[in-house]
Amino acid sequence: MPNGSLSLAASLYLLSYDPETGRPAGAHTALLVRAAALTELVQRGMLTDADGSPCPVADAATGDQTLDGLLELIGESRPRSWQIWVGHQPRLTEHAVRDQMVAAGYVRAKGKRMLGLFPAKEYMLERPDQVAGMRDDAVRVLHGEQPAAEVSERDAALVTLAAAGELRSVVTATDAKVRKRRILELGERCGGMGPVLEKVIAQVRTALAAAVVTAMLASTTAVTAT
Repeated sequence: MPNGSLSLAASLYLLSYDPETGRPAGAHTALLVRAAALTELVQRGMLTDADGSPCPVADAATGDQTLDGLLELIGESRPRSWQIWVGHQPRLTEHAVRDQMVAAGYVRAKGKRMLGLFPAKEYMLERPDQVAGMRDDAVRVLHGEQPAAEVSERDAALVTLAAAGELRSVVTATDAKVRKRRILELGERCGGMGPVLEKVIAQVRTALAAAVVTAMLASTTAVTAT
């Protein structure tokens, strides 16, 4: 499975790992992966916007188990906004992508014990050099001089979502401030396929940011309660 055939969700999942340690380093990976899957389905023309909610196109199928699973989940569920779908059981999509990456040899499962007692699994990066190269490619898109209009919609979406999801391996906190205009331009490029996609990408970006804030508030509340 070469880089070019990786889904947007799979690429962002792998970029959430630190190539130096081989361990996950992303803080909002599940939300980011779900947002990426929604974005790719829109870019492929498999999802449309119906009164502010994603709606699968009839008989749509990508051949990717994770993306098709999300299409089926959305199709069988009651209408929900894009924002809600980003945060609604996002680990279902994350785990589906993770299992794909294990099967493809990008990640391996390693047994461990929680608190020294309970058996569990942790996932380690198997191809750190390849993922480091993916990271370098994404950073070049962010910092490069190539006009945003000439960047592929997929690459533009990857950097835009990495920025929204605070994926610091790609977009550092400094980059988020200094390269803000570039990030906005890449976000606009995501909508190059038409007005509907432009609207949906904007909603997904807003939804991801809102979901991240909600998760942070919930974590703060839990700590305060204890």
